[in-house]
Amino acid sequence: MTELDVRDKVRLLPHNPGVYQFFDVEGKILYVGKAKDLRNRVSSYFAKSHTDGKTAALVRKIVDLRTIVVPTEFEALLLENSLIKEHQPRYNILLRDDKSFPWIRIRNEALPRIEGMRNPEDDGSEYYGPYAGVRTMRTVLDLVHKLYKLRTCSYDLTPKNIEKGKFKRCLEYHIGNCKAPCEGLQSAEEYETSVALVRQIVKGRVTGVIKLLKELMHQHADKLEFEEAEELREKIERLESYRAKSIVVNPDIGDVDVYGLAGDTSGLCVNYMRVIDGAVVHGITIELKRRLDETEQELLQLAIAELRQRYLSNAAEAIVPFDPGIEVPGVHFTVPQRGDKKQLLELCERNAQFFFLDKQKQEKLVDPEAATNRILEQLKQDLRLPSLPVHIECFDNSNTQGTDPVSACVVFRDAKPSKKDYRHFNIRTVVGPDDFASMEEAVERRYSRMLREGEPLPQLIVIDGGKGQLSSAMNSIMRLGLRGKVAVIGIAKKLEEIYFPDDPVPLHIDKRSSSLRVIQQMRNEAHRFGITHHRSKRGKRVVRTALQEIPGIGPETARKLLIRFGSIKGIQEATVNDLIAEVGERKAALLKEKLGAQ
Repeated sequence: MTELDVRDKVRLLPHNPGVYQFFDVEGKILYVGKAKDLRNRVSSYFAKSHTDGKTAALVRKIVDLRTIVVPTEFEALLLENSLIKEHQPRYNILLRDDKSFPWIRIRNEALPRIEGMRNPEDDGSEYYGPYAGVRTMRTVLDLVHKLYKLRTCSYDLTPKNIEKGKFKRCLEYHIGNCKAPCEGLQSAEEYETSVALVRQIVKGRVTGVIKLLKELMHQHADKLEFEEAEELREKIERLESYRAKSIVVNPDIGDVDVYGLAGDTSGLCVNYMRVIDGAVVHGITIELKRRLDETEQELLQLAIAELRQRYLSNAAEAIVPFDPGIEVPGVHFTVPQRGDKKQLLELCERNAQFFFLDKQKQEKLVDPEAATNRILEQLKQDLRLPSLPVHIECFDNSNTQGTDPVSACVVFRDAKPSKKDYRHFNIRTVVGPDDFASMEEAVERRYSRMLREGEPLPQLIVIDGGKGQLSSAMNSIMRLGLRGKVAVIGIAKKLEEIYFPDDPVPLHIDKRSSSLRVIQQMRNEAHRFGITHHRSKRGKRVVRTALQEIPGIGPETARKLLIRFGSIKGIQEATVNDLIAEVGERKAALLKEKLGAQ
């Protein structure tokens, strides 16, 4: 089938929600996507040229397409998620789970057992979870078994088998962990009541169970059944202790799902927290890897579909950092600005950020080159650069009320400091505190020399300052004929705004971005390097001036003494013979008198 045939198919697509699948010449699925309007979405692939290389490569390989029409966009999202999991197309978002998470299973059997396991099976049992870790799952299981003494044996406890007396009570009964329903010592009705309460606990609805147990406890107390009331009181204490260990947000919040994001150009980490009765009962982070140029909104949509399915969530409210742009039946999306819900979202985002940073650290240890390339790709995208900024230089000025002006240039290679390439400049042509003229001189001296000596130029120059400093630097860049050959930006400290030449509107990079962290690191390093050199220069000037205030010691003598002894303290500690050898007997005597030389 030719590309024209594919375009003809696109023109025949309906304006309905659905899922589309792209196939290559071998009939393999290249990509699965969902759309609110199939014709508009699919035609966008063929109606324009794509700046993203991966998208352009995908379109070139498409020889056929198929669609599935569904009633709503959310159903399309669920179907897309299922097809991606089944076929794992090359160009789709990659959903990464580092492990299979633990679940709690209530078996599909008479007098069901309750146990922990991984990888749910299609066996008719009830599954609750997944839990973020085995420890969390075991905590819930231990609580359940301490409260309700449920069986752990594998007997087939049908009413017929129990009536026939096929089974004998085991050690678990004798040590108090089971009530021996196998011999009919615990009725099926009592057992099923316990299982019903366990269902509420594993769902996270502890508050309702506590309320019910308190009512039963008071009933037993009113009937003077004190042993039964005491047993229920102990259960209530265990449940309240368990609830206290959960993160209780606000009981008025009720049941909500919370989604927090952190990431960069390579993908997103999505932290999901399930809140039931105002307490966080589940928390998990998944990683979504970009394959094409998917937006954060598209990644969030996929995460919502995946996590609601996985956790069987029916929460009527979802707290999100921004509108996901999709309607989910029975769900209201909230983007909080303040209050408890805002704090919940911030907690979720911090968890996502911790997970993301941990992934980055692991990546640096396992594959440092890949980690560097990811940072450079992020810089390239955020700053709209034509090539990877492998070589970056940053300038900063320093002076004290116009005296001893210096400028510093720090160099980063592969997003790391290259200290052997650092340079500082003593400003020669500027009188008084003129930061703009100092920047202009430093930039011109740096790159005129690099051009003379044939050194490779950087891909990016960062100027510490706003529009004024950037304009001054650009004056030198244009005189040297480098405009358009080297990208230049300015960073203003107050709001961390990025300025481009001849563009009055600043760029605000996402504070989660690794790009901003690299630029800030360069700016801080340039400031540190410049301040260190400025202090050294100022200190030598002050010392030289102090020496010159001694009658008979001129500028040249002061310079010779500082070169030889390094400081006034060095001169004081020098022997008279050393001073005589350097400046003669008369001046050595003056120094001994004024400075107390030995």
